[in-house]
Amino acid sequence: MEKHARPRISLDMLKGFEAAARRLSFTLAAQELFVTQSAISRQVKTLEDQLGVPLFRRVNRGLQLTEAGLTLHAAVTAASSLIDDATENLLGAQSRQSLTVAAAVPFASLWLAPRLQRFTSAHPHCEIRVAATNNPGEVDQAATDVAIWHFRPGSAPASARRLAADEVLPVCAPALLKDRARPLRTPADLSHHVLLRYETLIGGRRRVDWVRWLQSVGLGKLRPAGACSFSHYDQVIQAALDGAGVALGRLPLVARCLNAGVLVAPFPQARVVTGAWHVVSAPAASQRPLAKAFVEWLHAEALRPDGG
Repeated sequence: MEKHARPRISLDMLKGFEAAARRLSFTLAAQELFVTQSAISRQVKTLEDQLGVPLFRRVNRGLQLTEAGLTLHAAVTAASSLIDDATENLLGAQSRQSLTVAAAVPFASLWLAPRLQRFTSAHPHCEIRVAATNNPGEVDQAATDVAIWHFRPGSAPASARRLAADEVLPVCAPALLKDRARPLRTPADLSHHVLLRYETLIGGRRRVDWVRWLQSVGLGKLRPAGACSFSHYDQVIQAALDGAGVALGRLPLVARCLNAGVLVAPFPQARVVTGAWHVVSAPAASQRPLAKAFVEWLHAEALRPDGG
């Protein structure tokens, strides 16, 4: 027995039905869709004939959805929502730009993350992905647009642009500076305090950040009252903020904390330059407007007199 083909439901009819069902008025639906009231009425009548069920009933000179009308309206509303979401995502994907930034963990945590909102506010349609690592070899070079690394003097590649000097000096919470029992008037007074140390493994050798600074001020053999070591620099700074001891602050990473007064530098002139932070752009990204804007923004932020 041959099956009869089901009539195709026109999207225009469903559109007219949805507006009438939502407004419960053929007249208001017609005004919304810029058609005549009779056109909406014909669309609904044709739809009812094709489905074989009434979709509306007239009540007190108004309209009311039947059970079939309620079922169809729920389905049409859900389908319309899916279509709207899909088109919005597609349009958004076309207008949205992405940028992948690789950075050393201390820089990403203490310098970049607190400032990034200023860039995204100026570029609301961009997506920024920050890949933080202390091992540049772990970075997917093909997927990275801009990288921010620390280089010792004379070791930066020719393509790198200098961002800011990396100077180190002791920093601590203001309460430690006010401790009369353990003054911090000279670097030698560090012997009465706990040193918060940043330890790294480089080539299988353990390195402690305090060593070079202590040697530079003639205190290579200083014995502190105690020591706490951390494998991540942001942990060192958090411990300093909590008053756990004295940390070796890296400018510009702690500049915001110093300007805000939540950290203080007991010996502000005792600075040692360990290198500088540089920006390296991938060749393919160097001509992209978004990547160029980001690099220029980095330099502008580094020049802010308030430290960000």
